[in-house]
Amino acid sequence: MQSFTAIQKQERIHSLDAIRGFSLLGIFIINMISFHSPFLYIDPYTWWKNPADQMVYPWIDILVQASFYPLFAMMFGYGLGIQQERAQLKGTSFYPFAIRRLMILLFIGCIHAFLVWSGDILINYALFGFLLLLFMRLSGKVLIWIGVLLFAIPQAFLSILLILVSFVDQSGVVYYADIQGIESSINAYRDGGFSEIFKQRFDDWFAVNGPANIFFLLLSILPMMLIGAGASKIHALEKVRENRGKWMLLLTLTLITGIVIKSLPYLFQQNLAYSYVQDALGGPFLSVSYAAFIALLMLNRKLNKILKPLATAGKMSLTNYLTQSIVGTLIFYSYGLGLYGGVTLLTGTWLAIGIFCIQVILSEIWLSKFRYGPAEKLWRILSYKGKVKEEAK
Repeated sequence: MQSFTAIQKQERIHSLDAIRGFSLLGIFIINMISFHSPFLYIDPYTWWKNPADQMVYPWIDILVQASFYPLFAMMFGYGLGIQQERAQLKGTSFYPFAIRRLMILLFIGCIHAFLVWSGDILINYALFGFLLLLFMRLSGKVLIWIGVLLFAIPQAFLSILLILVSFVDQSGVVYYADIQGIESSINAYRDGGFSEIFKQRFDDWFAVNGPANIFFLLLSILPMMLIGAGASKIHALEKVRENRGKWMLLLTLTLITGIVIKSLPYLFQQNLAYSYVQDALGGPFLSVSYAAFIALLMLNRKLNKILKPLATAGKMSLTNYLTQSIVGTLIFYSYGLGLYGGVTLLTGTWLAIGIFCIQVILSEIWLSKFRYGPAEKLWRILSYKGKVKEEAK
């Protein structure tokens, strides 16, 4: 008979890696759409003509879209909290190290965003990570409350405002396909040279991360980082078993709330207002439910072993994330196989799952021989100015 038993500290941190690994899968599934299609410029509700694509898109839209970047942001904050605690235990200064580490991440993110793929998240994580450092002296509970309020109040206000606008002026929230943007993406990524791809890549990055959207990005990422950092300070993942009832309640409430909000465009109207509410408000709720679900599964020793490969991939999250972009662009851009715009949504989804499974296998092989992934090792060496110190896994 299976039973839930206490797990050791090393295994509890192992659950953090499992959540990271699960995040990588979700991020890759949604990123794959942008790798093979002009996702930024289409009306996603009418773009897919294949019946199989029309069937699979709502599942991705509800369960995946905007639900994994917040999850990864929480784990980013959780990891920063662990680093702060380790620094305190060693009696070393945390902030110079953290600033240096974030600067290096920002540099890696710039290379990734402008030379590999426009959908980079590392730049924003680094920039908002600097803001997170301003709060890191606060207690765990205070960090969580600040994160919750910073998320809930603005997003609830904006969501209500947009829905009211949709009642007053439907034309203001209607989806329009940007034909020029679609043609420009296809011409650049499928048929263009390096300069055309670079320009399109920068235009795509700026469309998402420019001044018009930076405020909304701040409201979607920083609160999740604060919640994650606060959870780290109260050792939330290390105390799942003793607080199992609270975790199960958290899972139930956030899962139901997240699914309902994420389903709004399919229950009411498929327009920009409900899509914003779906992603900005519903995505983070579903993110928390996913974290709670994985954390509870990890209490079971048999499931813990089954999920170990997922955790192994999570230990190499930076390497695997960058590799996904490199492989994705090599498959679809003109300097690779040039298949941009040439695969269905269903095919792209299965391709993402297949590539991720290969990454899991390769991560197991790599970490059986080395302590860190290649990108993690480089990040670590640069963070310590070449003086790498050994720590427990």
